[in-house]
Amino acid sequence: MSNNDPDRPARDAGESPERHGRFITLEGSEGVGKSTNLARVVAWLEARGLEVVQTREPGGTPRAEAIRDLLLDPGVEEPLDADAELLLIFAARAQHLSQVIRPALAGGAWVVCDRFTDATYAYQGGGRGIDPERIAELERFVQRGLAPDLTLLLDMPIEAARSRLADRGGAPDRFERERGSFFTAVRQAYLARAALDPGRIAVLDASRPLAAVGEQIEAILAERVAAWA
Repeated sequence: MSNNDPDRPARDAGESPERHGRFITLEGSEGVGKSTNLARVVAWLEARGLEVVQTREPGGTPRAEAIRDLLLDPGVEEPLDADAELLLIFAARAQHLSQVIRPALAGGAWVVCDRFTDATYAYQGGGRGIDPERIAELERFVQRGLAPDLTLLLDMPIEAARSRLADRGGAPDRFERERGSFFTAVRQAYLARAALDPGRIAVLDASRPLAAVGEQIEAILAERVAAWA
């Protein structure tokens, strides 16, 4: 692919002149099966001899994981301001990009990440009601043009996703404790993002059987890998 390909994300200022790796993200609210399907993506790529770096957001490095713990901890009595939450997420992202994502891509690895900036537009934009342009300002500052090559958005009705989450058990984190209206807004924001960028974001019906979702993911991967070759 040439550097002038319109389907290629704008090059980050710190990116290697020849970026051979690709950046794939999985998105969706709690309970849609991201972890299971992320493992499937990684296995599919590795089976084709590709070097893969699996990571997540917020987190991905020791310092970014410490920020993640702060964001998810439901036990702190002090409420977390929405703007503070947004800034913490981008602080973790800056560290993650610097220490993991950019070096991996520059070295030719494929990065597969559980959530990225689309989640910020969905959770902090849709769920918290923060102006998307304020999020975009931080995105430009922190990412400097770096964006995923492909995003797999796992979508399903909120009630079904929350039922799956309840069946999973365990103590809910700070986000999982939000009301249904919060997750409805998150889902709507995700789908709005997908409608604006259908070339990058592939929407999958995660309410279907796991095997069927996996087959669709593999078909999308096969098509994109062939196109990128």
